Amino acid sequence: AALLTLTRKRGAATYAQTLQNIPETHVTTLENGLRVASEESNQPTCTVGLWIEAGSRYEDTKTNGAGFFMEHMVFKGTKRRPGSAFEKEVESLGAHLNGYTSREQTAFYIKALSKDMPKVVELLSDLVQNCALEDSQIEKERGIILQELKEMDSNLTDVTFDYLHATAYQGTALAHTVEGTTENIKRLTRVDLASYIDTHFKAPRMVLAAAGGISHRELVDAAKQHFTGMPFTCKGDSVPALARCRFTGSEIRARDDALPLAHIALAVEGPGWADPDNVVLNVANAVIGRYDRTFGGGKNQSSRLAALAVEHNLCHSFEPFNTSYSDTGLFGFHFVSDPLSIDDMMFCAQGEWMRLCTSITESEVTRAKNYLRNAMVAQLDGTTRVCENIGSHLLHYGRCIPLEEWDARISAVDARMVRDVCSKYIYDKCPAIAAVGPIEQLLDYNRIRSAMYWIRL
Repeated sequence: AALLTLTRKRGAATYAQTLQNIPETHVTTLENGLRVASEESNQPTCTVGLWIEAGSRYEDTKTNGAGFFMEHMVFKGTKRRPGSAFEKEVESLGAHLNGYTSREQTAFYIKALSKDMPKVVELLSDLVQNCALEDSQIEKERGIILQELKEMDSNLTDVTFDYLHATAYQGTALAHTVEGTTENIKRLTRVDLASYIDTHFKAPRMVLAAAGGISHRELVDAAKQHFTGMPFTCKGDSVPALARCRFTGSEIRARDDALPLAHIALAVEGPGWADPDNVVLNVANAVIGRYDRTFGGGKNQSSRLAALAVEHNLCHSFEPFNTSYSDTGLFGFHFVSDPLSIDDMMFCAQGEWMRLCTSITESEVTRAKNYLRNAMVAQLDGTTRVCENIGSHLLHYGRCIPLEEWDARISAVDARMVRDVCSKYIYDKCPAIAAVGPIEQLLDYNRIRSAMYWIRL
């Protein structure tokens, strides 16, 4: 009984103690510009990964999809480990290898036992420096990617968000999809993929991040051993600069009455990653909340919009979002509804936006702040999430922002601040709209635009 009591007391750390006991993130920059960052803990496992400043925003119309193609190719063997030898060596460690490509970053990471960290670093260095790009593997992956593109077309949520980017940033690199077009995937050659590596897979654009039961000094030593041969600069004289992607208030409608449900996304231009307004907008989104018919609680949920959705059967689901990039972002909401509920759901959702700008209360903000704190601490679950947090932060902010600082920023938000910041980004702004499915009831753009303000006497 005494032992059980002691165990319970050990686990009863307060929220403040949890924030204070988070290990420090150590960052070391090598001579060639590679940033090495780690957070040490007592975990028996570790996650080590490379986060690279590369993605579809760095591609042009002809090369769009090259980054996604490369994500497939790096797992298909290197010059030192041809064919499936690379994957077999990862599996022999009992490790898990994964990766992803987004609009502004690419990541490859391995979760393994902590004792295997030096070997994992060596594998990652081989992966990005010695990709084989065998012609037979390229053709094989080309067929796999084309099949993936067909399957992605059936995910209407992803299709809607691709349309939203296409209309909000039309004519710019952010309008590109991450996966590229079918025509590009069919056309990309080995030369195109090799050029992509030469341009982007360079030390100054990379962060080697690690979390778990590892030593930062040992991580740096392993990085020096395997990454010092990487060039200082990218292809040419400097790192390719990002072109400004201007937001445009406009819409894309892809009507298909054969589909059972309508997918609607509406967004205004939001701030870039480093803008402090992001914290306030995240609080605002927490006030709006999210809803799905599979959730419990129904109209007893604290979210006013969720209660309306349940009471009046407005939608199957809705979710706000705040998607940030280097210098811009999309702040909005997405919902899925029956064809005859679109107008009512849009009216209620825009009404919530106007309420954020004019009459949000302190009690709602307090609840939203607590929700954000819970989501923030959830980032501590597992070495992979911590590792991704470290790598992404160094790319986005140039430093790893501790949770204590995030907590202080959240605590500083009040109702007046939410009203002021939401008015800055939402009130009387031209939105971007993407709609897919049976959307006949979606009102004309000018009608939706007119609901972006209230006439107050």
